[in-house]
Amino acid sequence: MKAIEQFLITAKQATYAGKGPAAEPTRPQSHDLQYSEGNLQYIDTYLGSAKFAGEEALWKDGRPFWAMNYIGRVLDEGFSSDFLKEALRHVPADMPFRGPAVFRRERYTYKCTVNGDFAWFSGREEIWSGEVRVYECVFHGGEID
Repeated sequence: MKAIEQFLITAKQATYAGKGPAAEPTRPQSHDLQYSEGNLQYIDTYLGSAKFAGEEALWKDGRPFWAMNYIGRVLDEGFSSDFLKEALRHVPADMPFRGPAVFRRERYTYKCTVNGDFAWFSGREEIWSGEVRVYECVFHGGEID
């Protein structure tokens, strides 16, 4: 399982968090990002921008086996998408869902809490600019068959 989790981290860092190239949209006005390595494939597809919803999923040999749904929103004009992407590039190996438990740079603080493990989990992330919460996102997912 560690190889799968490492693939997921690599894929996240190569796509949205790493400002990777967009793939062809799969639905009207969707934003799609893809990463493949050997027999593994990662696809992140989302709708919206300041208010958004999406799904990340993993395939092995063309069969889906893991997915995570998320929905979030920008709460204040102090939000920085560059800071969010920077936090998401620091996704930890023991919690490969979004970003680290806490990440800080300048006036921004990213916080992420997760219940569960790779097989079944839910969580929440927030970004604060000083004392103002500027972003929130909830997510859940796990193994599928």
